[in-house]
Amino acid sequence: MLIGEVARRSGVSARMLRHYESLGLVRPTGRTTGGYREYADTDIQRIFHVESLRTLGLSLRQIGQVLDDPGFTPSDLIGDLIQETEHRLAREQELLKRLRAVDATEPTGWEGALRIVELLRGLSSPSAARRQQAILAPRSDLPAPVLAQAVLTETDPHVAGALRWALARAGTDAVANLAPGLASSDVEVRRRAVQMLAEIPGDESAEILTDALADPDPHARGRAALALGARGRPESIPALIAVIVTGVNDVEAAEVLGALARDPELAAPIQEALAAELTAPSADHAVRMRLVQALAEMPDALALTLLRGLAADADRTVARTAAALAALIEKRAADGA
Repeated sequence: MLIGEVARRSGVSARMLRHYESLGLVRPTGRTTGGYREYADTDIQRIFHVESLRTLGLSLRQIGQVLDDPGFTPSDLIGDLIQETEHRLAREQELLKRLRAVDATEPTGWEGALRIVELLRGLSSPSAARRQQAILAPRSDLPAPVLAQAVLTETDPHVAGALRWALARAGTDAVANLAPGLASSDVEVRRRAVQMLAEIPGDESAEILTDALADPDPHARGRAALALGARGRPESIPALIAVIVTGVNDVEAAEVLGALARDPELAAPIQEALAAELTAPSADHAVRMRLVQALAEMPDALALTLLRGLAADADRTVARTAAALAALIEKRAADGA
């Protein structure tokens, strides 16, 4: 079969077939009496092998090694190709992220776009000092979308602090740009989003933080509960009690819960929730002790109701602690009277 017919049937141009021949990848088996290249069936099969391997991203040099080495092990080369592809995708994802960040700022001219590119370059530096310098450089138009993306992924505490400061100055867009972080599959990103939203006052950030009360991560969930409880939001009550149960920031959670319980409308549901946890079959000694100690932060009437009921508890340590706290509260009330 002559080169023109091979090109037509294979979809590989005659020019590329000649290039393959020059590289020794596919050499036609014979020549016609007129000196034209003549390809045998095995040559055509090799052409299709070359094209198939090219679709995997192999270079022509690599393809030659694969086809000419009978002892070739595919797994080694495939592993290299996977790594190269991952690196290429990472570079393209970084480029896509930069383009989206620039687009989100809606620059009105190239000067503004180039300032954003300069900021993005600084924020992507491996040097924490360089990243911090990029944030603190004199400029009045740091875009909230860029800052929000950076604060959600920053690991250096000093740079993160500078980002939070800059984002707080960026205006009301900060909340909207941080909100997607709560849906991230990366737990660290969700924790950073909650931390930043907790530092932004106002109803808008509080409404967004309520979504974090259902976060599967207890740290993110607990931080959101503390922030919302401090703002007087009753939906934080179950999560605050869960914080006390788990023992992470339980003292702070008890203080916030005690402040909420001073609202007459919230005192009864808080008392019921604490009583349920104290008598729950799953509550071990350590959990019940934390709950008893948390009662010291509650309003006197609420605390005494539960503490007196625990004075005869089967767990003698719990009973003694409850009795001692009850006596202390009663004495404090008497001295105040």
